[in-house]
Amino acid sequence: MAVVGIIPAAGSGERLGASGPKAFTDCAGRPLLDWSLDVLGQVCSRVVVAVPQGFENGGPDRVLGGESRSASVRNALAAAPEATVAVVHDAARPLVTRELVERCIAALPGWEGAIAAAPVTDTIKQTDAGGRVVRTLERSTLWSIQTPQVFDAGALRKALDVGDEVLAGATDDASLVEAAGGSVRVVEAPPENVKVTRRADLLLAESLLRAH
Repeated sequence: MAVVGIIPAAGSGERLGASGPKAFTDCAGRPLLDWSLDVLGQVCSRVVVAVPQGFENGGPDRVLGGESRSASVRNALAAAPEATVAVVHDAARPLVTRELVERCIAALPGWEGAIAAAPVTDTIKQTDAGGRVVRTLERSTLWSIQTPQVFDAGALRKALDVGDEVLAGATDDASLVEAAGGSVRVVEAPPENVKVTRRADLLLAESLLRAH
């Protein structure tokens, strides 16, 4: 079994208000990307990172990112033809732990995907285009999806073999695997595995990292 880590790290960081690509923004004294690299490097045989143009020579196993997040995943996976298991993790989640990655990998056999997720605790309501509530969803069956997302690499390659417009519309890679007929299970993860999107998220992540 060849377990390869895939980190899409080509995002601009516009919503974060960063002066450069988000993955290279300082977080608790080091680039955001490095926190995830450390953890995936403990579990995976190699880690391929999809980076923005101009960052390809910043370290080993760097490839140019695509026009969308999933296009970046496709580019990185293409650089690892030996992979039988792909561990996809966002550079924007610096609080990932080795234990969580290993639990997702252990949950994969018999499935096409095993993805980190936290149970939803808020009440979730569905609205129409005008903002009127049309129904309240049963939250006991709802999960907030995170990364890592671990896949049978063959199933992920098949799922990513679609047009760029489909990749651009995907909110995560598991949805592409599901659309291709794959079965995906959730692996409970802590809500502290936060994603850095805005400045407040970065401050929270820094606080949690320094508390560890």
